[in-house]
Amino acid sequence: MPFQFEEQDPETYRRKGRLISLAMAGQLIVFGLVFVQLLQAAFDGGFWLNVLGVVLGLVATSLVFAVLRERPWMDEVRYAWQLKHHLSRVSGYLPALRRGMAEGNGTALDLLAFYHQGMAQLAELNGRTLDDDAELLAEREVVRMARREQGLAERVEGFDPHDLAAFRRG
Repeated sequence: MPFQFEEQDPETYRRKGRLISLAMAGQLIVFGLVFVQLLQAAFDGGFWLNVLGVVLGLVATSLVFAVLRERPWMDEVRYAWQLKHHLSRVSGYLPALRRGMAEGNGTALDLLAFYHQGMAQLAELNGRTLDDDAELLAEREVVRMARREQGLAERVEGFDPHDLAAFRRG
């Protein structure tokens, strides 16, 4: 499924991210305690029952958020999760993409441009800057110049995971 870049308000993302993180932690605590108490009452206690209660609480929390993740109020956080997922996939192919860029492969340039745009947007959403990573900034500039030399637009609109099939992982 292709991923398209969207404009997101960093402040809204951070506020909702904190709220959702607190809600998840709270739910995990409540579900964990409930399951531990139920298991303790039913089976006369034990360390492993406590561990099982916490694991069941984690499963219940995960199920609740799996159901809720498609809600409109989760848009910003869901977008950031998808962006992180796709950046993680692309990062596994970086050595092959760099070789492809050196050979003038347009698809490799598109994927590297997506990677650098995504990293920049993720840093912006998280309230960080990329100024401390000189290698990343240097590669970003090399990709920008290579795209310009090939007559490609400086920015890409998104990412199609099928484009990675042309490259070997690692």
